[in-house]
Amino acid sequence: MDKIRVLVAKPGLDGHDRGALIISQALRDHGMEVIYTGLRQTPVQIAQAAVQEDVDVIGLSSLSGAHNTLFPKIMDELKKRHADDIPVVGGGVIPSEDIPFLLEKGIKRIFTSGSSTESLANYIQELIYPKDSAVTSPKKISHIGIAVTNIDKAISFYTDSLGMEIEGVENVESQAVKIAFLKVGESRIELLEPLDDSSSIKKFLDKKGEGIHHIALEVDNLERRLSKLKSEGIQLIDEEAKPGAGDSQIAFIHPKSTNGVLFELCQQAEGSEE
Repeated sequence: MDKIRVLVAKPGLDGHDRGALIISQALRDHGMEVIYTGLRQTPVQIAQAAVQEDVDVIGLSSLSGAHNTLFPKIMDELKKRHADDIPVVGGGVIPSEDIPFLLEKGIKRIFTSGSSTESLANYIQELIYPKDSAVTSPKKISHIGIAVTNIDKAISFYTDSLGMEIEGVENVESQAVKIAFLKVGESRIELLEPLDDSSSIKKFLDKKGEGIHHIALEVDNLERRLSKLKSEGIQLIDEEAKPGAGDSQIAFIHPKSTNGVLFELCQQAEGSEE
């Protein structure tokens, strides 16, 4: 496998390149060959350098607020040189509302100030050398978990008042909970009742009372995803997958890494209904 060649560029008049230098060093630490253009490069200079250096990826860094102007110009210059097949990623101080526009202009991915260098390196690695087991975006919201003290007492609101149908009820011994699933379109509501005092649901109810406990995302390649999240410094409650409802495999991400939300990653059993 050849070394991945990355051109790191600072377009425009932005005179601060500490972030670009840190990224360059981080990518080198991941075994990539990095060519840094230096400060105050024009879109023409960046496109020319990418072609001359025969790079695999271009990384653009911008702190000036001119990204909506400069990034598309670079894409245009690459196209003029028949080099628009070189993937371009961007980063820096980029407001979230600008990201859809930049993606529409052909930028592959925007890494904001909260992104880690591990995330960037992993993304570039999978972009250039995709694997069959590559981590993809979650497929959908599998379900929303709601903690209740007693499913039999709570269920009437969902069935009688909201008109939902119970899809299934089972005990999940690994979590010490009894659960009931109610289908809502392609997703589900999951009611969780603690089976005993060792259940995390019992502790949740004692502390916060009944209410939303977690959001579950349906994913593929759960073990690989956990490994990737761990390498990126994301705090996990479960570093390995464990049995969930319906023979699924599940793992929880700690709310400290998710802006206060408890996320469950859920991989359905092969051949099960999604």
